Amino acid sequence: MKFINQFLTIKYITIMALIISTLSIFTISLNSFYLYKTQQFNEQILKGESPSSFEQSFEARFSVAYWLAKKEMFKEATILFNNLMKEADDDQKSALQYNIGNIFFKRGLIINGTSMTVRDETEYLFQQANKAYRQSLKFRPYYWDAKHNLDRLLTMLPPDPTPGVGESDSPGLIMGNIPVGLP
Repeated sequence: MKFINQFLTIKYITIMALIISTLSIFTISLNSFYLYKTQQFNEQILKGESPSSFEQSFEARFSVAYWLAKKEMFKEATILFNNLMKEADDDQKSALQYNIGNIFFKRGLIINGTSMTVRDETEYLFQQANKAYRQSLKFRPYYWDAKHNLDRLLTMLPPDPTPGVGESDSPGLIMGNIPVGLP
């Protein structure tokens, strides 16, 4: 009881209250500053500007890549998205792959709309988008936006050719009659 009475003195309670209030004021000030910086960051992102705070954060680099893609600087955006894959968690990897898929899909739509002579390049871009959307779904299986875009993309891709049937109608021209892998 003597031990407890020693700490219940006015002097001790006053010192403890001062320490607690000083720590509380410091914590509130620090959190207010961080909140202000975060709000400033979000406003710059919404305007499409490069953020002045948290410049090397994942979110800042992601937003720069996103805005590059919006401005149709597809190669630069794809490189930035791919560079972020090393430090991303599964949800972030899914978002990165989804955006990469969108870039390839949009590029394919742009090229396909201009001329049908670039069919091979369009098909290549669509196949790359297909791979990226599937990777996105591998990281987050219930990502409905990726599922929706993949569904739209699959309706645009040509069906897989039947092996052995090429430009001519005679099967076996491409594959030949020689078994592969037998002694």
